Amino acid sequence: MGSPVDVSAVLVDGPWAHRFVNANGSRFHVVEAGTGPLVLFLHGFPEFWWAWHRLLPTVADAGFRAVAVDLRGYGASDKPPRGYDGYTMAADVIGLIRALGERSATVVGAGAGGMIGWTTAAFHPRLVRRLVVIGAAHPLRLRAAVFADPRGQFAAAAPMLKFQIPRYEHVLTRDRAALIAGYLRQWSSREWARTPDFMEYANRYREAMLIPQAAFCALEGYRWAFRSFLRLHGYRFVKLMQQPIVTPTLQLHGAADTAILPRTAQGSGRYVIATYEWRSLPGLGHFAHLESPEVIAGEILRWAKT
Repeated sequence: MGSPVDVSAVLVDGPWAHRFVNANGSRFHVVEAGTGPLVLFLHGFPEFWWAWHRLLPTVADAGFRAVAVDLRGYGASDKPPRGYDGYTMAADVIGLIRALGERSATVVGAGAGGMIGWTTAAFHPRLVRRLVVIGAAHPLRLRAAVFADPRGQFAAAAPMLKFQIPRYEHVLTRDRAALIAGYLRQWSSREWARTPDFMEYANRYREAMLIPQAAFCALEGYRWAFRSFLRLHGYRFVKLMQQPIVTPTLQLHGAADTAILPRTAQGSGRYVIATYEWRSLPGLGHFAHLESPEVIAGEILRWAKT
């Protein structure tokens, strides 16, 4: 296992302010810029708030309060041993919106953060004004595709199935978390994986995953998702997620995404009864917000302003 890294590694200076906010019984690290209606950014795995550092100034300059959070267990946020279920993670988002002094927000989520966005909009529709999902299928659509598409989505999910192995976090942090760079390369477009940008993100994500307990916490959400298949609270979660989404939803998806296949994600619109738009992004992989931040920022602003 790599030697531990201090949380100061994620407190990167820039045209933004760092704050710590108490919400839903935990302390969260948030990074914010600008004033106006709240746009709350939720990163995915294996990221932290830095996933949005190129979008924050752009969204702030357009007249919004742009806030990126380190999710529970990541970066400089608290790392409790529990609370990585869909219910609690959605409650974290609602708690953050309220703790930031807002009544609602445009929620933008990528990857696992997009799954949390779907869940938050389903469970707490009044607080999610608009939803933007990047590289994430609706949880029920993903669940169905894993079982119904063995050569497709089930095979694509193979790396995440390994997260079920006890103490796999020690594998994740081996060789200074080299596996993190491997995931980033595997799920990105080939072109972007050859750029200096890729190396910068890979190095920062590797370092953040070496913060004590971060790797364990990052895997716990995936472990809950699979364990819940066989448990009562998982059945209840599925029933609640069957509630139609009444939040206007923009779904952006890289056409070259190999983690969540485009054909899996595209079926998510059936769960939305509000205004819904699907946009396929040619040439982009799972991390479209990293690979083409200008395009993603433009789409978010277009959706948030309407």
